[in-house]
Order: sequence, then C-alpha cells, then structure tokens
Amino acid sequence: MSASPATAEQTAEQTAQQAADEPRFDPAAVRDDFPLLGVEVNGEPLVYLDSAATSQRPRAVLDAERSFLETVNSAVHRGAHTLAAEATELFEGARETVAGFVGAGPEQLVWTSGATAGLNLVAYSLGNAAAGRTVPGHEEAARRWAPGPGDEIVVTEAEHHANLVPWLELAARTGASVRAVPVRDDGTLDLEAAASLLSTRTRVLAFSHVSNVLGVVNPVEQLVALAREATGGRALTVLDACQSAPHLPLDLPALGVDVAVFSGHKVLGPNGVGALYGRAEVLEALPPFLLGGSMITTVTLEGAQYLPPPQRFEAGTQPVSQAVALAAAVDYQRAVTDRFGATAVLDHERALEHRLRHGLRGMPGIRLLGDAGEGAERVALQAFEVEGVHAHDVGQLLDARGVAVRVGHHCAQPLHRRFGTTASVRASAALYTTEADVDVFLDALAGVRSYFGVGR
Repeated sequence: MSASPATAEQTAEQTAQQAADEPRFDPAAVRDDFPLLGVEVNGEPLVYLDSAATSQRPRAVLDAERSFLETVNSAVHRGAHTLAAEATELFEGARETVAGFVGAGPEQLVWTSGATAGLNLVAYSLGNAAAGRTVPGHEEAARRWAPGPGDEIVVTEAEHHANLVPWLELAARTGASVRAVPVRDDGTLDLEAAASLLSTRTRVLAFSHVSNVLGVVNPVEQLVALAREATGGRALTVLDACQSAPHLPLDLPALGVDVAVFSGHKVLGPNGVGALYGRAEVLEALPPFLLGGSMITTVTLEGAQYLPPPQRFEAGTQPVSQAVALAAAVDYQRAVTDRFGATAVLDHERALEHRLRHGLRGMPGIRLLGDAGEGAERVALQAFEVEGVHAHDVGQLLDARGVAVRVGHHCAQPLHRRFGTTASVRASAALYTTEADVDVFLDALAGVRSYFGVGR
C-alpha cells in the first residue's frame, strides 16, 4: 500500500531531520592538534596530501614520547630499579592498547620497527622453519607453512615491495616459486584468477588490505576463505594492513588472517615502531628471526632457549618510547571517535575520497591508475598520471603552491608496469584533511598542463 501524500511528506521531513541530527565530523576541530599543519611551504599554507607515506602527529603523541623520555626513560624487562619498572609497565600497557586497536590480545602483538620489519620477520622465520629450525613441540605446525621445492607463495600484483621482496627471497632460499594474483583494469583483484592460483602447493598467501597506489579495499575474508578451501588450511595468510589501519576499523581476528602488520607512522604515531599481529598457534610455532637480548631465557656455549611469543620475536632493545607514543596515537583516535562517532569520521573520509576521485576524473589529461567503479570500496588515496608531464614535474609544481603529494613508483614497480607507466602522482588524505585541502590541490593541478604547454 502506498503512503498518503501527507504521510510521505512527514516521512521526508523526519528523514531530513534525522540527517540533520546525525553528528558530523569537522576536521577543523582537530587540525589545531597537529602543529605541522600550521606551517607554510613556499609562502603558501601547507596542504598535506602525503599521509599514505607518513601521517602527521598530534600533540598528544609528541607529548607522550617527550614525557616518557624526560621522566621515565629506561630499558624494560631487565632493570630492578624504579624507572625500569615504570617503563616496563608503560611499555606493556602500550602493547595492550595497540592490540585492542586491532581487536587482539596483548599476547598476540609483537613490536617491530615497522611493517617492513614485520613482513621480513615472518618470511625469515618461515625460512628458518624450512631449514629445520623449528620450535620444540610445534614442529608440525611450522612445517605445515614452511615452503620447500615445488611449493608456491602467492602474492598480488598490487603489493608494495615490502610485501613482495621478502617472499621472493624466501622462495629463492627454499626452492619455492612466487605467483601473483592479477589486478583488473579497474584496480580490483581478479578473484577467479586467485582461486585458480591457490592450491595444495600454496604455503603462503600474502596481500594488502588496501593498495597504496589504487586505494581499493581488498576482500580479506573472501581471500582467506579461498585460501583455506584450496589449501586445506596449509597456507599462512599474511595481511599488510598499512593503508587500512589509518582509515578503517580493524578487527584482525574477525578477518580470519593468520598474520597482519602495520606501521606506527601511518596511524598518527611515531617512526621506528610497528606491530605484528599473529594468531596464537602461528606465533607459538614460528621460530625466531633476530636473535639476542630480550628474547632469551637460557644461553650456554652449546645453545640457547627462547621466551614464548611475543617476546621471542623482540630481540635486542625494544622501541619503548615509540611504543608508548603509538599507544597515545591510538588513544587520540579513540577520543576523536568517541567525540564525533565512528560513522561520522568514516563518512568524512568517504566524502574526501569521492571529492578527490571525481575531481581527478573530471579533469582533462588525467589518467587514474585503477579507476574502480562506484561499487568498489575505497579509501581516500589515488594515484594518477598527467598526460605529457612527468610525475616529478607535477610534484614540484604542486609544491610551489604548498601542496605536498607523493611522486614516483610508491615502492610498487610491478603494479606501475601493470598500468604501463614507471611513475605516478599520489594524493592521500587522513582524518585531518579538509575538503578545502582537496579543492586547493585540484585547483593547483588544473594549471599543470598549461604551465608545461601540454594540451593546448
């Protein structure tokens, strides 16, 4: 039964009122928290659109690291004095906070120096397992995932080098081979090809949650299910969450991956720290990669025994002040979400993505790399080419207007070859990015081709 005109009008008014009542995230309310966003570049207000490379840090993060260094700084887990105890408490508290950020428990989170270190840790640990250096009591599990001659490691064409080169090296050391899931013209993964590539020979499936070039969100749960079905659970699923952690709510156990990594400096935190999440069975079974320092229980001249995870994978002196600052970054993001609502923050980033991509699509002489259709889930980053102008020239001209973007191959040379180019320009946003930032960038970009005498 159709609604009467009066009822339909009332419904429309109610819908409009509900929309008006919904909280909206205003990036202006947080920008003052980021000191660097107030600087000028070449006499122009900074428009920072390079957050996919490194994000800016709020005062809460800067203050947390400075406060630790000025009042508590000490090595953790080893000293018997008061400062060491306080530092250890803050360090392990940071582990619990950051683990909660991705839905995990503290025993499932290993501190690393960044995502690259985390991916190398997994690859080299598997190599050690393949060489017979397994953990007593967990030999079968480790050998299940360790590749050997005739086995395969499956990645995707969209991986950046940190999630490709360690697997190439592992294959070279073990006699395995690397195969890649192709990327379609629209930037999405060819899942039919993925299903055909996965088999009982697959020992590792490594892929990014979000491409650092295309901005496309990959279907993690679907890929994990494909791997389980095709391999009978013999493939270790490894997720690179570097570009999803800054934009999407993450529950890594719910996604079903075995291992995941992300970097602190991309989620409003400091450099030099990152996290590796692992399922308990995986962390318990993997042998260590780096050796020495805090990961030891007993050492004799004949051999050594190691702590259980996560400490087994944290050799040497840990990044203590950085971990404390990363926890502060997580707390800051939680406070923003509590203030405005998670939906409002996500809606803001979706609006930025829409404004950025449609602004680029409507500009003559611009070719987007992997221009996914409207149905594809994306985050606010996009790489593109300017017809007739080298990416570095585009970047320099934008810089003259105070606009910071990334140029080059973004550590993803195979993906650039896939799209027939060697370099591109990438604009990427974060929660502090405004729609005005995007407009300034688009306005500056609109003059690039005429400046270089192209397209006249």
